[in-house]
Amino acid sequence: MGVVVRRVWQSNMEAEFRLIEGCLKQFQFASMDTEFPGTIFKPEGSVSSLSAAHHYALMKENVDALNIIQLGLTLSDAHGNLPTLGAPATCFVWEFNFRDFDSDYDRYNPDSVAFLRDQGIDFAKHKRRGINSRFFAAHFLKSGLGTGRAWVTFHGLYDFGFLIKILTREALPNYLEEFMVLLRHFLGIQVYDLKPISRSLALHGGLDAVARSLSVRRAAGKSHHAGSDILLTMQVFIRLLLNNHSCYAIQQFNYKLYGLTC
Repeated sequence: MGVVVRRVWQSNMEAEFRLIEGCLKQFQFASMDTEFPGTIFKPEGSVSSLSAAHHYALMKENVDALNIIQLGLTLSDAHGNLPTLGAPATCFVWEFNFRDFDSDYDRYNPDSVAFLRDQGIDFAKHKRRGINSRFFAAHFLKSGLGTGRAWVTFHGLYDFGFLIKILTREALPNYLEEFMVLLRHFLGIQVYDLKPISRSLALHGGLDAVARSLSVRRAAGKSHHAGSDILLTMQVFIRLLLNNHSCYAIQQFNYKLYGLTC
């Protein structure tokens, strides 16, 4: 069965959220990935040496100063089945394209933006047709997407940071504990970060490296596009979930976010 990334812009966002809302009861897992214009604040030493509080403070400083570009969303059941939306041989994931980032006025990491441009991100199109994140937040909350399912990311600290920023329409809280309260409020009782899970299973490297170790192939799109990356994240998660050895390990990592709590 083929996988299609549904590109969501301001003009079709309401229709796409209706499709998402219509199939939520069938899928108890959701995975999320974001693309954003790099980071502009760096730690004095290595990131790995930071305490959880300092790691959070660094993330907050960057997320508060920057704007989101894309958000990818995949829905799945426990067997890896994705929404078909009535199509006979196709399943779908979503890629939301935002207008929030404007390279003419906003701060960004030049190398990161150049890299995203090389990967095919059309920033001019985002300015013309992109989603206002305020409207995305309203539809996200209205749809019930955030509750009743387990959320999955890979090294998802910044992904969750940008999502909370969008949903609250405010700067992130000053303290890590307050951030975690918001995360539980908006996303419910199950949140998993595949980075610490994979490391506990001696699977090292980034998302693509972990996927290769598990013989999981990218099913759609290109690396560093939110829709494609988040589909691969879900594929890796389901592969681990169906493995009896790693399934128990996964359950121990609920709300263990890489860099913050482990």
